[in-house]
Amino acid sequence: QVHVVESGGGLVQPGGSLRLSCAASAFTLDYGTIAWFRQAPGKEREGVSCIVGSSRAGLYYQYYTDSVKGRFTISRGNAKKMVYLKMDSLRPDKPYVYYCAAGLGRFLSIDSWSTPANYQYWGQGTQVTVSS
Repeated sequence: QVHVVESGGGLVQPGGSLRLSCAASAFTLDYGTIAWFRQAPGKEREGVSCIVGSSRAGLYYQYYTDSVKGRFTISRGNAKKMVYLKMDSLRPDKPYVYYCAAGLGRFLSIDSWSTPANYQYWGQGTQVTVSS
């Protein structure tokens, strides 16, 4: 059974950084996709970034929504079941809950990786607030 657990959220000042962690036990990234979504109160859940496995050992693809390109970095940890989202140059905004999700498929288009319904396993979320 796959379990997804996020950690690392909190309150940060504008311009600061946070690193979110996602532990996806019993999930093999080589054959699937792990993504970060975020959701503000009263808003739909939106895709932020994802990492996608491939048939080539050690090769993974990373994708980002336009608003975070150049500021956020998704990576796979040395412990194979870990995925991280490093968020730099954070901007003041409404509080978001960030969710990690694992999907049984290689989602290589923005339409596929950013669609929440494509993911079978979700964490409980971790809140990120950027405010002075």
